[in-house]
Amino acid sequence: MKYHIVTYGCQMNLHESEKIAGILREKGYEEESPMEEADIIVFNTCCIRENAENHAFGNIGSLKKLKRAKKSLMIAVGGCMVQEAGKAETLKEKFPFIDILFGTHNLAELGDLIEQKRLQKKAVLSVPEERRETEDGISPVRTSYPNAWVNITYGCNNFCSYCIVPYVRGRERSRKKEDILAEVEKLVKEGYKEITLLGQNVNSYRDGDTAFPALLDEVASIEGNFRLRFMTSHPKDFSAELVAVMKKHTKICRVLHLPAQSGSNRILSLMNRRYTREKYLDCVKYLKSEIPDAELTTDLIVGFPTETEADFEDTLSLVREADFASAFTFIYSPRTGTKAAEMEGQIPEEVSKVRIIKLIDLVNSLTRGKSAKYVGGTAEILCEGYDEKKGMYLGRDPYGRMGYFVSDTNPIGEFVTLKITRASGISLYGERI
Repeated sequence: MKYHIVTYGCQMNLHESEKIAGILREKGYEEESPMEEADIIVFNTCCIRENAENHAFGNIGSLKKLKRAKKSLMIAVGGCMVQEAGKAETLKEKFPFIDILFGTHNLAELGDLIEQKRLQKKAVLSVPEERRETEDGISPVRTSYPNAWVNITYGCNNFCSYCIVPYVRGRERSRKKEDILAEVEKLVKEGYKEITLLGQNVNSYRDGDTAFPALLDEVASIEGNFRLRFMTSHPKDFSAELVAVMKKHTKICRVLHLPAQSGSNRILSLMNRRYTREKYLDCVKYLKSEIPDAELTTDLIVGFPTETEADFEDTLSLVREADFASAFTFIYSPRTGTKAAEMEGQIPEEVSKVRIIKLIDLVNSLTRGKSAKYVGGTAEILCEGYDEKKGMYLGRDPYGRMGYFVSDTNPIGEFVTLKITRASGISLYGERI
């Protein structure tokens, strides 16, 4: 039996799909195969933005013919979209050929749900309101060598007014420090060269007396040649202790992902972000004063309810002042059940589209300028793959810049020093030294 997994959304979902693959291997399914050849297809969904939901609905619906032609095919749908209130029932009604529906709180039960479906004709719907157990006992099938993701927290307590995450992933829970350290040590021994600690807000991690800076310090102290990243950090929890640990360890990449979302204090207040523009810029100044070569990446939203041109200009000016290395930019997407979805003053789509283009142009201009500074110098790239179209190997430097190069031998999994000969956007091109 073979499996196929379709993943939508963030790094958290990508890592959870690795866990799903581990469960499927335990149930006797073999390596991932093309969808048409699979005996089970699992959708790991996202509901953060409307586009992700629409794509999932479209792709699930397209399986109707395949299911009709292959009666033994099992279709399972899980993830954030299923956990959203009322969405499981909608999926069941719209796509009666789905065999299993499970939520974010019971991913670890997928193997049992598969067995339950094998013993009965009717669909299995299991979407608990609270997390039943963690996935610590699952051996994920990691697909991202030489990179690996490690969860340190689940869920979120922040309740930003636009965000559905606390409602579909539950309240924040931290993993035990010993389990995290053991997982990282195992990954390093297995040859993984870049570890990313994951959480909706890693800075609020706490296990007993161990807060996030102390955990980061211990992870970075593990012996071995590897890079260490973490995401995401909430600006309200930014601390001098965190910066001190980043400064202490060369293994920790000198790049901080610190979502700003907006540069307007009025909009930040409506978003329930619990920091001001001034506080955010203070964090930026402190980081760069302590670690001059540090860079920042961020998330930005345009078109939040009641956003005026003046509010939007505040965001543009924040981008210039913070001098971001790169940014993920989004048009606000109303999510049912969040406070922002009920606010008056929803921004017309055509207005948001004009603003997002302006924002992207500004971010790209900063990115191109930073990339241009690489030309003539060197960069250390962790090679992570081969681009068939370009005919070149590729990998990222510590700041996340993608570097492309030609090599006579396979360097995947190796740290490679490149002499940068040209830059294009966020991409670098160079010759291996």
